[in-house]
Amino acid sequence: MLTPGPARKVSIYVAESQAYHSSAAYSAILEFLFFRGVSGATVTRGIAGFGADHHLQTNRTVDLTTQLPIKVEFIETKEKVDELLPKLHEMAGSGLIEMQDTNILKAAEPAAQSAGHTEVPALKKESKAKLMRIFFGENDKWNGKPLQEAIVASLRANDIAGVTVYRGILGYGANRRIHKDAALSLSHDRPIMLSVVDSEEKLRAYLPQLDQMVKQGLVVLSDVDVIKYSHDYQKEERRNEARS
Repeated sequence: MLTPGPARKVSIYVAESQAYHSSAAYSAILEFLFFRGVSGATVTRGIAGFGADHHLQTNRTVDLTTQLPIKVEFIETKEKVDELLPKLHEMAGSGLIEMQDTNILKAAEPAAQSAGHTEVPALKKESKAKLMRIFFGENDKWNGKPLQEAIVASLRANDIAGVTVYRGILGYGANRRIHKDAALSLSHDRPIMLSVVDSEEKLRAYLPQLDQMVKQGLVVLSDVDVIKYSHDYQKEERRNEARS
């Protein structure tokens, strides 16, 4: 985050049609700055201009509208700019990069901070857990309800931490019959996979319930490392207290 004091302003000029790895160069530069932690950047589109080739470009000429100049501008510390410049040289290609020394009188603040809310860094927790994958066909039912919906409701009722349902486009199981996603096919028995993560104790306690619901399918248990990020520490602590 920028603070008041000496800094550098960098302006990068490229043509609107200029590409970098199949993307618009200005868009690729903006994404690069964003994911490298630059405090802020602005993209502006010119209405007229000319460059090193001395071709005048204006938005009044329909054929040249995609050649109008684009400017990407950002302000950062000298150290950060020096770190980013080699990659920016590559991305700018035939464009122009300009750099000026500047002085920050007041640094911009995130909206939450300016409203009096201090942003709390995410709490990172690491632990061991079990990943349970459940495989069956989309046509499978339980008490007249699609099996995937029934299992999700059952997992939630048993306080399992979380589940995600995936629909496959192609696969086969123990009966060697191909299941596929085909718009014109009369069969819509596409493969379904549920991915469930929780402690081994809770998942094994749930298995008897699953035995009653899955008539033909596959269940796989794997060891996993869980990395969890959370901002609302107090809410999470209250939830854990209620569970215990």
